[in-house]
Amino acid sequence: MTLPLNPAMRATDPPPVMEARRWIEGVTFSADRPLINVSQAAPVAPPPLPLRQALAEAALNDPQAHLYGPVLGLPALRAEIAGQWSAAYGGRVDPDQVAITQGCNQAFTAVMSTLAGPGDEVILPTPWYFNHKMWLDMASVMAVPLGTGQGLIPDAAEAARMITPKTRAIVLVSPNNPGGVEYPAETLAAFAILCRAKGIALVVDETYRDFDSRSGRPHDLFTDPDWAETLIQLYSFSKAYRLTGHRVGSITASAGRLAEVEKFLDTVAICPSQLGQIGALWGMRNLGDWVAGERLEILARRKAMTSGFAALRGWKLRGCGAYFAYVSHPFDLSSDVICKRLVTECSVLMLPGTMFQPADFASGKSEMRIAFANVDAAGIATLFDRLSRWRP
Repeated sequence: MTLPLNPAMRATDPPPVMEARRWIEGVTFSADRPLINVSQAAPVAPPPLPLRQALAEAALNDPQAHLYGPVLGLPALRAEIAGQWSAAYGGRVDPDQVAITQGCNQAFTAVMSTLAGPGDEVILPTPWYFNHKMWLDMASVMAVPLGTGQGLIPDAAEAARMITPKTRAIVLVSPNNPGGVEYPAETLAAFAILCRAKGIALVVDETYRDFDSRSGRPHDLFTDPDWAETLIQLYSFSKAYRLTGHRVGSITASAGRLAEVEKFLDTVAICPSQLGQIGALWGMRNLGDWVAGERLEILARRKAMTSGFAALRGWKLRGCGAYFAYVSHPFDLSSDVICKRLVTECSVLMLPGTMFQPADFASGKSEMRIAFANVDAAGIATLFDRLSRWRP
C-alpha cells in the first residue's frame, strides 16, 4: 500500500544542487585534474576566527543562547539591522519592521505564505532562482515567468502586461541569482511604482547586496517614507559572514506584515537559531572592514571571469556579478546533457540553464550558471582552459 503524497509536492522538481551532487557520486577525480565545483554559491570556509570565538564564548557562557528566543528574532539584532539599513539606504527602517528567519529561503517562504495561496500568481523573472519556484509549486501558487532578454534585466512595462486579478507579488533578486546582473536603481523604482499602482507586493531579495560592485546605495526604495506599503526586502547572513550552517536571514517589511509572518515562523521553527543570531549581530558590529575585504576579493574574481571569458570561443557571457556568471554555450547539445558530461570529461561541475527556466523555455538548453565565488583567479583560469579544450 502506497501512502498518499501531496500532488503539489509530487509536481515540484527535486533540489537542483542535490541533483548535481549525485552526478559526481562514484566518480574519481585525479590529483592532476581535481574537480572544479562551480555548482553552488555558498562559502566553503568557516567564519573568521574572531566570529568563531564570539560564537564559542556565547555557547559556553550565555545560558540564553541555548533557549527559545522571540519568534521574530533577537531585539538587538533587529535593531542593528534597522539602524544599518536606515543609514545604508537613506531612509527610515524601524526595529519592528525587521524579522529574523532561519536563512533567506525561510524568509521567502514565510513572506509568500502571507501573500499568496493556492491558485494565486507570483511573477518571477527568468532565469529564476530555483528555490523560489520550488516553494511556489509546493504551495500551489502559479509562478509566472517574466523573460529578461539578452541583458537579463526585467522590464516593468512587460511585467505590467502579465498582471492579472490573481497576481499577488513580483519577486526581484539583485544582484541576481543566477544571472549575476545588478539591477539599475531605475529598474527597481519602476517596479515599485507598478506594484504600488496595482496593489501588489514588490519582494526584493538582496542576499548578495554586500558584493555589489557599485558604490553607495543600490536603490532608493527605502527613501520613500511609505516604502512599507509595497516593499518587502529579504537578506541573508550566510554569504557576508560565512554563517551558512547557522541559518540566519531577515525580512524587512511593515510591522503588520511581520505579525502575519510570525504565525508561519512559530509553526515551522518557533525561533531562529540563537547562536546564529549572536554571530550575525557580532559580525554586523565588528566585521565591517573584513566584509569590505571579502567584497574586493569577489570583485577580483568577477574581473577574472569577465577578462578570461574571451578564451571560450563561441560562448557568450550573459551576466556576471556577485557570486555568479550566466553563460550561453555554442554546442548543439542541451545544457543538462553537457553539464553531466563535463563532470567526467572535464572534472567540472556546474548547473545547466534548464534548472533556472520553465521546461518549455528553449533558452535554458543553451545556458549555464557558473558559481565562481569559491574559485580563486588561478582556479578560474584552469576552468577556462578546460572548457576551451572541450568538444562534444
